[in-house]
Amino acid sequence: MEIKLKKLKEQALKEINKIKASKELKELKDKYFSRKSGELSKLLKDLKDVADDLRPKLGALANTAKIEIEAAIDEKMKEFSKTAVVEMEKNDWLDTTVSIDKYRLGHLHPLTQIQYQLEDIFSAMGFMTLEGPELESDYFNFEALNIPSWHPARDMQDTFYIDPSAVAGEGSPLLLRTQTSSMQVRAMLEYGAPLRVVVPGRCFRNEATDVRHEHTFYQLEGFMVDKNINFTHLKGVLEAIAKALYGDETKVRFRPKYYPFVEPGVNGEVTCFICQGNGCKLCKNTGWLEIFGAGMIHPNVLKAGKIDPEIYTGFAFGFGLTRLVMLKYNIDDIRLLQSGDLRFLNQF
Repeated sequence: MEIKLKKLKEQALKEINKIKASKELKELKDKYFSRKSGELSKLLKDLKDVADDLRPKLGALANTAKIEIEAAIDEKMKEFSKTAVVEMEKNDWLDTTVSIDKYRLGHLHPLTQIQYQLEDIFSAMGFMTLEGPELESDYFNFEALNIPSWHPARDMQDTFYIDPSAVAGEGSPLLLRTQTSSMQVRAMLEYGAPLRVVVPGRCFRNEATDVRHEHTFYQLEGFMVDKNINFTHLKGVLEAIAKALYGDETKVRFRPKYYPFVEPGVNGEVTCFICQGNGCKLCKNTGWLEIFGAGMIHPNVLKAGKIDPEIYTGFAFGFGLTRLVMLKYNIDDIRLLQSGDLRFLNQF
């Protein structure tokens, strides 16, 4: 793996030096960084198969290679920009007397920034990133997750169903997914075990919108399935994530909580990063912030994924990406994140 990463970096840098047009540069960027087929992206996904003691070193090496390749691409793009300006001046095409409005380049949405940060952290820990359909079946969104039609947990999720006749029992219902957990069984059926996966994405619930509730929001689901997985593995992963997000002094605690697709289930809380656990307005003077739900994957969910619960166990957890952004930037109205208001977005 180390040799492959070094060769890939050397090859990419050589190809960048030979490029003569900006169009070719874009094609090369897709070749290495495309999420689904990029060569560097594929190597990052293969980290999950590397021995645990080598993974941190290789993860750091992969990150260095990514940074150097991106820097070389940016430098090449600057060269093309300078050349274009010179050519325009030669052809007397640019009228310097015409005034234009000052413009600024855009940037990633704060939700995307947090998502990419978490994806990078999990990738270094051997997790692969998957995307799932936003238009989901009732089976994968509920039934396969141990939430049958009569289950009271359905009452907590007001769902956008696509075909009302299907809901009435005349077919297989389709819906806008209420949670990224719907990818759990899909991933198990596709990849089997062992398995390490994170699934970021958009979710939908028929909510009455206010400062804390929105019908469209973002989550990041994560789960791991292997032999002899237990609660200590779950807490170790979540502590690593909490420290990466909020600092090395951050602590994690669990409180019992019921979720149909895990057994046992917990609410996960971290030390408030504003008051360092002393109590403040943000944490309601408790010193703790609730940021995820988690637990050991229910045997029924493993069975739905064609995995034998007598041989394999696993854990699952879910972050509300929207909540993480609100906590990080002390945003008091969730509706601002979907508003498209540049006065708000330009702060990030």
